[in-house]
Amino acid sequence: MWILYAFLSALLLGFYDVSKKKSLRDNAVIPVLLLNTLFSSLLFLPLIILSSTGVIQSDNIFHASSYGIEGHLYILLKSVIVLSSWIFGYFGIKNLPITIVGPINATRPVMVLLGALLLFGERLNLYQWIGVIIAMLGLYLLSLGGKREGYSFGHNKWIIFVLISNILGALSGLYDKYLMASPSNGGLGLDKITVQSWFNIYQFIMMLAVLLLLWYPHRKKSTSFRWDWSIILISIFLSVADFLYFYSLSLDGSMISVVSMIRRGSVVVSFICGALLFKEKHLKYKLVDLGLVLLSMVFLYLGSR
Repeated sequence: MWILYAFLSALLLGFYDVSKKKSLRDNAVIPVLLLNTLFSSLLFLPLIILSSTGVIQSDNIFHASSYGIEGHLYILLKSVIVLSSWIFGYFGIKNLPITIVGPINATRPVMVLLGALLLFGERLNLYQWIGVIIAMLGLYLLSLGGKREGYSFGHNKWIIFVLISNILGALSGLYDKYLMASPSNGGLGLDKITVQSWFNIYQFIMMLAVLLLLWYPHRKKSTSFRWDWSIILISIFLSVADFLYFYSLSLDGSMISVVSMIRRGSVVVSFICGALLFKEKHLKYKLVDLGLVLLSMVFLYLGSR
């Protein structure tokens, strides 16, 4: 079942990217990101409270366990990694077409795959290797579409921002597996709801400090902030997508390399919305490459049944 949750997570992650792109159009990045962490924290805070008071029992899927300082330090490290990735990623998607950002983001599973092979000793079967190879080819060709739009992958700072975001995101994915894998499988065995709840709260605290110290004093010299209802959708889509992602990783037999690859299938959703909602150009050159991404998802599914 873990593979089904990974596919559902990918679908919602695509809508998360679309909501993020819409909310950042002619808008200030730091306040939008702060509100994202705030709304995400508010979604999970009741679970922490209800779990600590015993209303949500320990055998409930939404129970948030209590950990000591050491456990929270591990979660805090995850918050630092994810928030750093988000800051670079938000600035990138604000200044680039989503049909370019999506394919770049889709290279993340390749980084995760190399890390999973080296750190966790994961092994892929024939179908999964075929899926990975097809995905790598399709995503590479898809990323070349950016050159037709005048974006140099080696000199455009926003593309570099997205690449840095992906490296940090891949590191976060590998760290997730370590946090939530059982001790018998070399992990810490932390509860998924606890990790997701507290890392959102820690991110909000850090983003509040960033806003007050860096953005607010200079707000009149930078892009102004305006409210957009899609900001709330960012938090909703991301929170549900991450819950399904964490739940998938917590199930026996789950493979971070495959889950991460499937999650990047979100590029399909962002690609379609980039064409329909944002009227982005040069799409016909990318359709064949996008088809390869879809084909790779089929092989990954067949290899994981």
